[in-house]
Amino acid sequence: MMKRMGFVIRLNPADMERYKELHAEVWPTVLDQIRACYIRNYSIFLHEPEHLLFAYYEYHGADHPADMERMAADPKTQQWWDLCMPLMQPLDNRQPDEFWAEMDRIFLMEN
Repeated sequence: MMKRMGFVIRLNPADMERYKELHAEVWPTVLDQIRACYIRNYSIFLHEPEHLLFAYYEYHGADHPADMERMAADPKTQQWWDLCMPLMQPLDNRQPDEFWAEMDRIFLMEN
């Protein structure tokens, strides 16, 4: 069963161009790991002037926490995160175990 996931975080204003540059050429090994963890239709949106990033993806696996742990254990993904994470500011009101704050879906229109 597919689950839609939404997350939000703040981008450091001074690092906006670097973040965009990195995401213009995401490493193929990172993309492969994302796919291997059953994530499809992954998008990141930027909202200005608040510098908010909104991430959306569709999860097609059976155990999201286990797949996220598997992704976090991947050495290339860790290297990618080492580049990206310092460019972001987690929200103060996120859950203790979150970097990106997970959002609750309140509306869906399907065709």
